[in-house]
Amino acid sequence: MKCKRLMALGMTAVMAMSIAGCGGSGDAGADTTGASAGSEASGDTGAESAGSGESASSGVPTLDAITVGEDYKDLTASIKVLTNRTDIVDTVYKGYAEQFMELYPNITVEYEGITDYEESVTLRLTAGDWGDIMFIPTSVAKNELSTYFMPLGSFDAMKDTYNFLEEKSFENVVYGIANGGTASGIAYNKKVWADAGITTVPKTPEEFLEDLKIIKDKTDAVPLYTNFAAGWTMGAWDAYTDCAATGDPDFKNNMVHMSNPFAKRDDLTGPYAVYYILYEAVARGLIEDDPASTDWESSKGAINRGEIATMVLGSWCVEQFKEAGDNPDDIGYMPFPISVDGKQYAGSGGNYSFGINVQASDENKIASLLYMKWLIEESSIYMDEGSIPARKDAEYPSVLEAFDGVELLSNNQAPAGEEDLFDDVNNESEVGINNNDYPDCEILEAALYGTRTLDEIMDEWNQKWTSAQESLGVEVNQ
Repeated sequence: MKCKRLMALGMTAVMAMSIAGCGGSGDAGADTTGASAGSEASGDTGAESAGSGESASSGVPTLDAITVGEDYKDLTASIKVLTNRTDIVDTVYKGYAEQFMELYPNITVEYEGITDYEESVTLRLTAGDWGDIMFIPTSVAKNELSTYFMPLGSFDAMKDTYNFLEEKSFENVVYGIANGGTASGIAYNKKVWADAGITTVPKTPEEFLEDLKIIKDKTDAVPLYTNFAAGWTMGAWDAYTDCAATGDPDFKNNMVHMSNPFAKRDDLTGPYAVYYILYEAVARGLIEDDPASTDWESSKGAINRGEIATMVLGSWCVEQFKEAGDNPDDIGYMPFPISVDGKQYAGSGGNYSFGINVQASDENKIASLLYMKWLIEESSIYMDEGSIPARKDAEYPSVLEAFDGVELLSNNQAPAGEEDLFDDVNNESEVGINNNDYPDCEILEAALYGTRTLDEIMDEWNQKWTSAQESLGVEVNQ
C-alpha cells in the first residue's frame, strides 16, 4: 500500500536528514484500510428473488420480511461477526450480543475483532470460511458483491426505510446495510480554538489554513494531526471530494465523464480544493513534526486533552474522542471548510456496511438476518457511536446540531448500466480514490519533501483519468 511504502520512506528520510518540524483518510470514512477483494467464492444470487420476501437461498427471507422477536424463535444457530472495532469488541459489542441472546437463547453470537481489518478480511473472503457477518471491505466492487454476500432485498422495496443503501447495492439488489452514517467535517478541540482567539469556524480553504497558523502561533497544540501512519485515516480526505466540495449529489457519477476533474477551479471548490488544504497544511508546517510516527489510538486522548487542535475524519470519530479523556465537552465538529456560491455542504454517507456470507448455511443466514436487524433497529448502537442511524425514521445524533445552515447531501445512485463505472475508471487510472491506494499519502509526501507541486500531482491524475476513460471507452463531456 502506498501509505506503508511512503511511511517507510518518510522514516528513512527523517533518520538520514534529521527532518523535524515538517508538515505532513473514513466516510465519510470508517476506522480501517482498504484492499482489493478476490473472486474465488461462489454464490447464485438472483435479482428477481431478492425482493420477493425470500432471498436467492431457498427458505431464507429478505431483511424486510422478518420480524425480530416474533419469527424463528426456535431457531438454533451459532454465528460469528467480524469487526474492526477492536477497542470495544469485548465490551460494548459483547453487550449487544448478550442482549440479543436473551431474546434468542438458541442463537449464539460471537464477535472477532480484527486489527488491520481490510487486509486481513480480504484474505479470508476468497476462502469463504470467515464467519457469517462482516463489515463489507471498502474495495469490493459493486459487481462483486453477489460473489461474497447474500442479497438482503430489493433496493426499491427498502430505499424508503433505510439510509445509504445505494452504497452496497447492485442492479436493484441490496447486499449491505450501513452500520450508521457520518457527515463530512472536521473534529476539533473547541478550547484550543478559543484559546487561540478564534471565534468563528472557517468556511473556505484559506480561512482554515489561516486559523491553523494562528493555532500554531498561539497554542502548544498540533494544528492539524494527519494520523499518516495509520493509512486509512489519510484516505478519509477522499470522502470530501464530492458533495462537500461541490454541493452536487451527482458529482461522483458525473466525474467518470468529466474532462480533467482534478483541475483547479477559480472558486477553489471541487477535489482540487480538498487536496489543496492537505498539501498546504503540510507545506506550511501546520501538522505533526513526524508524520511517520503518528498513532491513531493515542491521538484520541491527545485531542481530548487539547494537544491536537483538529483531525479530518467523519463525524463517527466524535464519540470516540469524547470518551478518550476527561474533557468530552471540548470536542466539537465543524463543516468542511469549502463554500460553493457562499453555501456550505456536507457529504453524508454510510460507515461500513453489514454483509452476510453467501456461503453460510441457511440457518446461519437467518440467524444473521435476525441479529443484523436487531442491531440496526432495536439496539443502542447508533446513539452509542454518535452516527446517523440506518433507518430513515430514527433520531439523528446531537453532534450534527452544529451544522445549522449546512445542507447534508448523499451521493445519488449511479445511472442504470453505470453502477460500477466509477470503480472501473478509478481502478484503471490507478488514482485510487476511496480505496487502499490512499493517494493522499502521495500528496503528503510531495508537500513534506518538496518533490512536486500540487498542480503537478493533479495534472498527472488528470492524465491518468483521461487514459482510463479512453481505455474503457467512456464518453467524456468536454
